[in-house]
Amino acid sequence: MPEEKKKEKRGGLAGFVDNCKEVMYGMAAHDMSRYAIRTRASMEHLFILITMGDLIGVPILPPYYSLRLLPYVVPNIATWKRRMLREKDISDAMF
Repeated sequence: MPEEKKKEKRGGLAGFVDNCKEVMYGMAAHDMSRYAIRTRASMEHLFILITMGDLIGVPILPPYYSLRLLPYVVPNIATWKRRMLREKDISDAMF
């Protein structure tokens, strides 16, 4: 079991500055980082759809290229299938 890094809380002025930094990050950069992570996930799922689409019935690329990329894609296939085949809702587009 890997050990987690625990940040020690500092007191006084240094603790106040640390708290201000965390608040500023939350206000400025947190939303951008979540959007970047969501965009990366969408691009990865699109790549898997293009290369392994024949697994769900969408043949796009010839099987030769899909087989060449298979060792790199295998760890992501289960989550990709679950995401592609799940029922969509209007709230998925909002959040």
